[in-house]
Amino acid sequence: MKQYIQTYKEYKPLLYEFVKRDIKVKYKNSFLGILWSMLNPLLTMLVLTFIFSNIFKNSIPNFPVYCLAGRLIYDFFSQSTNQCMTSITSKSSLIKKIYIPQYIYPLSRIISTFIIFIISLIPLFIVMIITGVKLKFINLFMIYPLAALFFISLGIGLILATINVFFRDMQHIYSVILMLIMYMSAIFYSSDIVTPTFKWIMQLNPIYPVISIFRDCILYSKITLNTNVILCVVYSILYMILGFIVFNKNKDKFILYV
Repeated sequence: MKQYIQTYKEYKPLLYEFVKRDIKVKYKNSFLGILWSMLNPLLTMLVLTFIFSNIFKNSIPNFPVYCLAGRLIYDFFSQSTNQCMTSITSKSSLIKKIYIPQYIYPLSRIISTFIIFIISLIPLFIVMIITGVKLKFINLFMIYPLAALFFISLGIGLILATINVFFRDMQHIYSVILMLIMYMSAIFYSSDIVTPTFKWIMQLNPIYPVISIFRDCILYSKITLNTNVILCVVYSILYMILGFIVFNKNKDKFILYV
């Protein structure tokens, strides 16, 4: 761990440049630029609100905030892990030329996506104010699930980046896995409709407890001391450990396959 901290300090300026470049590349030749990061979730929320409020007649109070909160969490997880997955293979020419600690590549993708994600939270708070949700001091507790989300995504991203070096079809398989995760995250439906028999399956989803706590904090202004709080810690530690073990065990072989 001490070695990683020392390496991080040494390559911190380079990490900063990678993060800045990732953000610039993402919005290169884009007319709306970073504004799209705020418009996209809003438009998705409007569509889902219309469908589930008018056609399916859901009974979830303040559905726009409920839906948008879940969607933003899922979008970050989806985008960040996908970016991580290709972070090594997309830098193959650089990896072959100079030495850079290889974890810098997926880490920069996570950080740049997280910065954009934080910006995309602005529309959420605007919608909260418009729909009458009162902002309270307890809302600051949202830092907890967001921190857990960051480390869960980084751990899974490291695993995906490693697998993708040796098995490029992982990108296609992961798109199916993401669809399963989305439907298991209770983004546009209430988890209360899920029978206890299958509830434990939802809790295997790494972002379900994050979404649950995040909603409790910003929408209901409460901290729910239940299994989800523990799962956030467990998943953060578990995936970070697994991610670093898998990545470090295989990083010396990357140059042979990229």
